[in-house]
Amino acid sequence: MAYTHGVYVYENPTSIVPPITADSAVQFVVGTAPINLLENPAEAVNKPIVIYSFAEAVQKIGYSDSFDKFSICECIDASFRIYNVAPLVVVNVLDPEEHVTYVVDEVYELGNGEIVIDKEGVLLKDFLVKSQDGMTTYEKDIDYTVEFTNEGYIKVTVLESGSISEEASQLSFAYDQLDPTVITEADIIGGYDAVTGKYTGLENINQVYPRMGIVPGLIVCPGWSNKVNVGKVMSAKTEGINGSFKCNAVKDIDTTADNGAVTYSDVKAWKGDNDYTGSHDIVCWPMVKVGSKKYHFSALAAALIAYTDAVNEGVPYVSPSNKQFRISGTILEDGREVYLDQVQANLLNGNGITTAINVNGWKSWGSRTGAYPASSDPKDSFIPVRRMFDWWGNTFIMTYFQKVDDPMNKRLIESIVDSENIRANGYKARGQIADARMEFVLEDNPITDLLNGSIRFKQYLTPYPPSVTITNVLEFDPAALTAALGG
Repeated sequence: MAYTHGVYVYENPTSIVPPITADSAVQFVVGTAPINLLENPAEAVNKPIVIYSFAEAVQKIGYSDSFDKFSICECIDASFRIYNVAPLVVVNVLDPEEHVTYVVDEVYELGNGEIVIDKEGVLLKDFLVKSQDGMTTYEKDIDYTVEFTNEGYIKVTVLESGSISEEASQLSFAYDQLDPTVITEADIIGGYDAVTGKYTGLENINQVYPRMGIVPGLIVCPGWSNKVNVGKVMSAKTEGINGSFKCNAVKDIDTTADNGAVTYSDVKAWKGDNDYTGSHDIVCWPMVKVGSKKYHFSALAAALIAYTDAVNEGVPYVSPSNKQFRISGTILEDGREVYLDQVQANLLNGNGITTAINVNGWKSWGSRTGAYPASSDPKDSFIPVRRMFDWWGNTFIMTYFQKVDDPMNKRLIESIVDSENIRANGYKARGQIADARMEFVLEDNPITDLLNGSIRFKQYLTPYPPSVTITNVLEFDPAALTAALGG
């Protein structure tokens, strides 16, 4: 040890650890997107991409109002245009190397030196412009220019300086076109390719935190979550993300005539038969519309949940039920409108299903998870309580990961207990929880665990359940009538 002479100051780490808050409602969206609009479509395939604005979505993943083809765009529209919430983490499974149709010798009329190919999904790579007889292939930027219109169509403009004859009345085209119809449930579910080391589909959820430092809060797959195999995998992915994090799956019940529930009385059976009954499931019925646009309920519900959290300091203690639902109607897949009264909607709520009712404007309606009524445990059956437990646990993991492998001494234990209790007191003072407290109980920590470097804390967490029923008992008081008449 060096010889010392004088006055010195040393610093200890702060014993109270400031929390690292986990975002409560970051949407993890898996589906298809019009990546042909990008400069390099291959870069947007089967990897998580974080998006913070509509403009960024257009730039990174592409956008189209054709939700039936490009399902991710439902969430982009709902989140950025309707509720103005961010971010989204999206995974596009549409691959321009696999999911394409090759179009050859397609002839269009040439008018005023322009041709618009009114199809979406056309890829510019290997896009060929030929003479009407197909014998001459013209060169881009020499004989013609090509660009996308606002609708996502291809516009070809003939250059006067090029070799395309002024007398030409038609041109022939050959190109690859994205084909979302060949996407299967297996593509959405995804997996891991040991040869390429690549994750696909929903399996990418474990890539979000390592890549971006973001913990997913909601899993959303509009257009696919109503398919049972996909729905089951979504539920499985809500727990054990990166080995420890948890989230919720926002799922749709099928509204098609062939396999779904087309009346409210059919919904309970569909939910039970297909096991949409997880405590991390938020189960929705039917579909919704905004103007002429048709959405799966899950896309709007997830955006509403994120918005509700955002206006409540990012803490998921408030139920999304009975909040303004920015829609213009509820519908089935075929477009038929559905109007539920409160009694019918309550029947769905009583079976763990979220819906919407029109009472002084459209409102979301339902605070129960898919686990209800099989489970009445508040932590598993109420959406805000379940989400508070997940969010609280995720925050704990992120905050104290820095303490792993520190010496297991009394200072470590006191630091964690004190920090958590101070954190809890703040949320309690703001009325966001009823109570929370942490204890270190020696009896819960056998010597065998301690010798193995394992310590266990016990934390009591009590979020407020939502007030799903408010009752006022009215009674006529004859004595008041007598008193009023001077008797």
